[in-house]
Amino acid sequence: MTHTIETNNNYQLSIVNCQLKKRVAVVILNWNGRELMEKFLPSVVAYTPGEWADVIVADNGSTDDSVEMLKAKFPTVGVILLDKNYGFAEGYNQALKQIGHEYTVLLNSDVEVTPGWLDAPVAAMDADPDIACAQPKIRAERNKDYFEYAGAAGGFMDRYGYPYCRGRVLHVVEKDLGQYDTPADLLWATGACLFVRTAVYKEAGGLDAGFFAHQEEIDMCWRLRSRGYRLVCTPASVIYHVGGATLNVESPRKTFLNFRNNLLMLYKNLPEKDLKHVMRTRFWLDYIAAAKFLLSGHLPNARAVYEARKAFYELKPSYEPVRRENLAKTKLADIPELRKGSLIAAFYLQGKKKFTEL
Repeated sequence: MTHTIETNNNYQLSIVNCQLKKRVAVVILNWNGRELMEKFLPSVVAYTPGEWADVIVADNGSTDDSVEMLKAKFPTVGVILLDKNYGFAEGYNQALKQIGHEYTVLLNSDVEVTPGWLDAPVAAMDADPDIACAQPKIRAERNKDYFEYAGAAGGFMDRYGYPYCRGRVLHVVEKDLGQYDTPADLLWATGACLFVRTAVYKEAGGLDAGFFAHQEEIDMCWRLRSRGYRLVCTPASVIYHVGGATLNVESPRKTFLNFRNNLLMLYKNLPEKDLKHVMRTRFWLDYIAAAKFLLSGHLPNARAVYEARKAFYELKPSYEPVRRENLAKTKLADIPELRKGSLIAAFYLQGKKKFTEL
């Protein structure tokens, strides 16, 4: 049976077999993704225990027939209807306003899960209330022996804002040989499959809606880590992620969002003692990146770097109160998972291309 509840002018919540006493909500944000959901939802439904977890799709104002397909083919899946495309960040923020479960899993629509995929992350979070977020081990759906770029076996970052993972350093992705099968503390857990305490997500303000998409999960995780929470990878849980399914890898739009959002994230979260030095260094690193795009014939991407820096400085004044709040709530001044040196220097000058070499 399907029940539709009017919530406000922005969305409706269609609740199908969803019970508030269940502990886990697996929330998939969808925008015109019928084909992806038809391919990947069957594994999510099959391997998500209905006794204690709900599967819910938050539809970001799709203009295809995604919702009709869900109702016809996946009648046990709950649906949150948003009135427009809010982007990744605000789309999840809007959806989680309707979620009352203890834990929420932010799951991309292009993810194949495996039997028992919820068990290890939930057990880790149950065992330690200081763990705010967790992620499974993520392999590439298109090349299943290898880690997936966006998350691999858990995320870290250098002081200049360059993210990397156990299993992926810059563009070099490792084969999974079991080398990262031990649980580990992280700076960030991937937004492709992010387990989070729902109450902590809401208390921390959720994902930054101003980011629209890209790196918003890193920003939120850094915020939580600085406030004393732990984030972990539980590699006993394995999923497969397509990645790059929503924006082309060479998309100037993606380049713009990555550079702009990364600068905003640094400004929001860096301690005062590091901010000026990091921003001066990033000026040169960003324009080196733009020159590299230009020399390789990618003029739109080079222009996107320039536009991203311009947009950052236009937005910077509006983020001053956010920065003050983050610094005021900081409990962990020295974060072990935040690399003090330069990842770029280690990679290009020292030839360190694997996590274990750093």
